[in-house]
Amino acid sequence: MTRPITVETTIHFRRRGRGSRKEMCQGEPVTSRRPPGRVPRISRFMALAIRFEQLIQAGEVADYAELARLGHVSRARITQVMNLLLLAPDLQERLLFLPRIEGGKERIHLHQLQPITAVPNWRKQGQMCTHLPSPVGDN
Repeated sequence: MTRPITVETTIHFRRRGRGSRKEMCQGEPVTSRRPPGRVPRISRFMALAIRFEQLIQAGEVADYAELARLGHVSRARITQVMNLLLLAPDLQERLLFLPRIEGGKERIHLHQLQPITAVPNWRKQGQMCTHLPSPVGDN
């Protein structure tokens, strides 16, 4: 005759992503290693512009029109994002390393930077962008 076995263990449930099923996992839950808050949208746009430029330079994507088709957005939107590459390198860095947003609305929007990208002088761009915080670590 077989006797029942009792097993005691700690389990937790986690989700793999939005809308996905829960998984049962053994052991203690792993705490998030991500800092609190979210990356500002303009920082993500700046990173996208850099990545898109790399894809075009490598020949993996032919042009902005192909990027627009792949991303299901208009060519105008791709152009707006890619215009961020016309900013001075120090401004690009400041956009990439903006502090995380822990609550509330975005402080910097893409449409606010479009007139600045049209200015060909990086020094003048810097004067127009006094509202951007300095990169992390600079004082």
